[in-house]
Amino acid sequence: MSKIYIVLTYSGTLLSKLVRIYTQKEYSHVSISLDENLKHMYSFGRLNPYVPFFAGFVQESPKYGTFKRFSKTKTKIYSLEVDERQYEKISKIIKKIDLDKKSYRFNIIGLFAVALHLKIKRERHFYCAEFVKYVLDNSNLQIELPEIIKPEDFANIEGCREVYTGMLNDYNN
Repeated sequence: MSKIYIVLTYSGTLLSKLVRIYTQKEYSHVSISLDENLKHMYSFGRLNPYVPFFAGFVQESPKYGTFKRFSKTKTKIYSLEVDERQYEKISKIIKKIDLDKKSYRFNIIGLFAVALHLKIKRERHFYCAEFVKYVLDNSNLQIELPEIIKPEDFANIEGCREVYTGMLNDYNN
């Protein structure tokens, strides 16, 4: 068995504050990591930590980028056991998107539709929670996630185990 990590965060950016207002939940962003140290986390978010207007597929880390800039980011980290085939499938899906990341876009329309309880699916467009759901749904995991997905929904996956709550920069230090 292997483990993947679901990383919920709240950075305090303007967009994260808006998401928090309409979800009424503590965390506004979700990433997926294949390693316990969170050396590499994957999601859809800011391409540049200083420019919020451009977003897409991102490789994130507490040590650089947006999370380094917003050093007071709060987090809740969950682990989920998967078998080796599922782990490899998850890794392949992420690598495939990474190799073709220029053809993927941030689904800002879909993100704001969530506030209206609407699902707007756009080809090769994701917001953070849609991306993580896509990866899990296409990795032969037997999990139930809502169609209109929000970051906190991942905490309800059967078998998810909370491993850390606190400041992202303090994790594994």
